[in-house]
Amino acid sequence: MSKHAFLKELGISPSVVQKGVYRRGEWVGDGPIDKSYNPQDNSVIGQTQTATLKQYNECIEAMEEERARWVTTPMPVRGEIVRQIGDALRANKVILGQLLTLEMGKIKSEGLGEVQEFIDICDMAVGMSRTLEGKVIPSERPGHYMIEQWNPIGNVAVITAFNFPIAVMGWNLALALICGDTVIFKGAQTTSLVSVALGKVVVDVLAKNGFKSVLTVCCGDGVNIGNAMVQDPRVPLVSFTGSTAVGRLVSRDVHARFGRTILELGGNNATIVMPDSDLELVFQGSVFAAVGTCGQRCTSLRRILLHESVYDAFVERMVKTYPKIKIGAPEEDGVLVGPLHSKQSVDNYLKGIEEIKKQGGKILYGGKKIPGPGNYVEPTIVEISHDAPIVKHEIFAPIVYVFKFKTLDEAIKMNNSVPQGLSSSLFSKNLQNMFRWIGPLGSDCGIINVNIGTSGAEIGGAFGGEKETGGGRESGSDAWKQYMRRATCTVNYSDQLPLAQGVVFKL
Repeated sequence: MSKHAFLKELGISPSVVQKGVYRRGEWVGDGPIDKSYNPQDNSVIGQTQTATLKQYNECIEAMEEERARWVTTPMPVRGEIVRQIGDALRANKVILGQLLTLEMGKIKSEGLGEVQEFIDICDMAVGMSRTLEGKVIPSERPGHYMIEQWNPIGNVAVITAFNFPIAVMGWNLALALICGDTVIFKGAQTTSLVSVALGKVVVDVLAKNGFKSVLTVCCGDGVNIGNAMVQDPRVPLVSFTGSTAVGRLVSRDVHARFGRTILELGGNNATIVMPDSDLELVFQGSVFAAVGTCGQRCTSLRRILLHESVYDAFVERMVKTYPKIKIGAPEEDGVLVGPLHSKQSVDNYLKGIEEIKKQGGKILYGGKKIPGPGNYVEPTIVEISHDAPIVKHEIFAPIVYVFKFKTLDEAIKMNNSVPQGLSSSLFSKNLQNMFRWIGPLGSDCGIINVNIGTSGAEIGGAFGGEKETGGGRESGSDAWKQYMRRATCTVNYSDQLPLAQGVVFKL
C-alpha cells in the first residue's frame, strides 16, 4: 500500500480538481486552478479550483444572510458548537496531520501537533463562551448605571500563511465563533488542499447545527481574492499572517477604510546565553528552535547571542551536531528536518547564503542545497558581524547567526536592534538577569522567554509581536476582544437628568 494512501480517502489525486469555495452549504469554484506540490520531490499531488470575484461576493452575501441568526444564538450554545468542532478535529487529527505533512513539508509530529493546537483552542474557547464578561463602571451621576457591553464585530477575514495553515485558522475561528462573528477563510495558495480539507471538517459540524455560511471558504490568490477582502467595507476585521512587506499594504488599505487588523508578520528571533545558564538546556532549545520546521516558523531562532566565555565551546558543539541531524521524508520516524516548502523557498535560501558571503559572513556549517528533486537544504550556522545589513532581514529558512557579547546590556541592545519584534529568549539562572530581561528596559518583543527557546507557544497566552511583526495578538489572554466591539452603556434609572463634570444646562 502507498505511504500516501490516505489521499484516496480524501479524494485527492493529481487528476482530481477540488472545489475551493464553500458557501450556502455547497462547494463550488470557477476561478483559476492551483496545483499543490509535494516538497519532497515537487510532484503534483492535487489541484484546487479557486474563487472568482463573483463567488467571493457570494460568500460575503451568504454570511450577511446568516449573521443575525448566529449573533442571537446564545454564546454558550455557540461554544457548544465549537466543542463539536474540536471533537471532529480529534476524529480527523491523523488524516489532517498527514495531509499537512505532505503538502507543507513539516515532520509528522509537528503536523499532528498543529491539529492538536486547533483542538486545544476549541477547548479553551468552550470555557470562554460561559465566562466572557464586561465591566460595571461607577457613575458620578446619581441614579445612573454604567456598563461595558461587548458585541460581535461582524464578518472576519482570516488570511493564513503556508507554514501554519491549520493552527492559525484555529486561533481565529474558535474565538471569532464564540464572539458571534462570521468568518471567511483564505489559506495560502500552496496549501489549498489543507484549506479545503480543514474547511470540510468545520463546515460539516456547522451544517449539522443548521448554519451553512457562518464559515465560508474562499481559496484564491492575494492579488484578486485577498485584495477583495482587504478592501471590503463589509469586512471590519482582517487577520493576516504573512510577510512584513505584504502586511504593510494590508494595514494601509484596511485602516484607510477604518477597519481593524490582526497582523502576524516577520520574526527575527534571538536567544541570549549567559555564562551561568544551563548549557545543555540552551543547546537542546536552540537547535530545535533553529532547525525545527526547517526554519519556517515565525518564531524560528535566527540569532544566538553567546557570552564570550561560552561562545567557542557552544559553537563548536553546534558545528559537530548539525551533521548528525536527520534530514529526510517528513512522515518518517526519526526525521527532524523535512524539506523547505517550495522551490521559491530554496531560491531564497541560496540567495540569502550568497548575500551573507558578500557581507563578510563565514559559513561554519551548511549553506548548500542537498542534491535531488526535493526542496532539501542544509541547516546552516553563520558567523557574521551583528551590524551586517543581512542580519536585520529575515531569511525564512534554517539559517542561524552566532554572535559574541560581553554584558547583558550589550546583548539586550543587540536583541532589540532589528526591525522585527516577535520572540526572544534569555538563558540564565540569575533572577536579576531574568527580571531585567522581561522588564521595560529588556526585550522589546511580544514574546519574552526565560530558559526556553524562541519557538513554540501555548494557546493560553496572547501570540504576536511588536514593530514590523505587526502588533497583532491572537490565541489566548484577552485576544478575544479584537473580535468584538466595545460599547460603554449608561442607564439612567432616576427621574432627574444630571450632567457629568457638574455641567448645568437648563431651558
